Amino acid sequence: MSAGAKSVALIGFGMVGPTYAAALEALDGRVRLAGVLGRSPASGEAFLGKHAGLGAARVYGSVQEIAADSSLDFAIVTTPPDARVEIVAALAEAGKPILMEKPVERSLAAAKEICAICADAGVPLGIVLQHRASPAARALRTRLSEDDLGALQAVEIRVPWWRDQEYYDAPGRGSYARDGGGVMITQAIHVMDLALQFTGPVAEVTALCVTTGLHRMEAEDFVSAGLRFACGAVGTLLASTASRPGRAEEIALHYDAASIRLQRGLLQFDGADGSSEVIGAAAAAGSGADPMAFAADLHRAVIADFAACLDSGAEPLASGRSALPVHALIEAVERSGRSGARVSVEAVDG
Repeated sequence: MSAGAKSVALIGFGMVGPTYAAALEALDGRVRLAGVLGRSPASGEAFLGKHAGLGAARVYGSVQEIAADSSLDFAIVTTPPDARVEIVAALAEAGKPILMEKPVERSLAAAKEICAICADAGVPLGIVLQHRASPAARALRTRLSEDDLGALQAVEIRVPWWRDQEYYDAPGRGSYARDGGGVMITQAIHVMDLALQFTGPVAEVTALCVTTGLHRMEAEDFVSAGLRFACGAVGTLLASTASRPGRAEEIALHYDAASIRLQRGLLQFDGADGSSEVIGAAAAAGSGADPMAFAADLHRAVIADFAACLDSGAEPLASGRSALPVHALIEAVERSGRSGARVSVEAVDG
């Protein structure tokens, strides 16, 4: 283990726990897992027993114990959204930087509160919106910085995923009280957030949000929305966990000079002049019945980036504030879906 390795505590390790374990194992020499905190000491011991490759790590008894541990460089929080505020407040008061699983919180107002707590304490807050770290997304950023494709005219955001009823039978899943909503805030938030990195903010939405007969759940499992972006472009959003058996998500950006299709590992350029170019290859993303059917490479990249930013003072790949625009979009789509009216999206400083 490198002497310069960052020491981290992992708070929460439910369904996504094995992904973080794999990511941390692969970061040997850069980030070291010092300990975990779960619902009980027994669950912590069981988690560490399943992931022996993480090395020697302890089981913490409380968030306060983590906050008081001066050897820790930061904490990773993966609890459900409804359990965040007290954890973040305790860590921020102790000056502990925080890397947190998406979403920031259940609503835009609650997400702003989380960001304010960290900002007031001068504590870095990163959000695991790992699609921003994909090689295809990085390649697109580079291409857009180098080539003048003209104005963005139209956008398509598609997340045609599937979850079976067993997934939603878990206590609180797909509820407003625990998760803050359904398919948008739990699944499609990744793709919606990534799209906004290239399109800029949405100004107005007109949406349909429903729970289909394929699921018994409180929140939406199907969303269809028309979008008008602040830049003048128009677009569509489809977000679903009712699209059996689940297909790859996609962002399509139609500029004056080219159309671009972005999947998790694949980037395709089709020029107005007839040229075509494909970069990368499609990758698994948990679009089907197994929500964890994806590799840990992007989580590893986000954790490594956050650790490096603690040394450099740079902004992390996905800061808390940079995640607020997607929360504003989700909230506007929900409001439009309830009212049936065109709704303005709150402008937030990301």
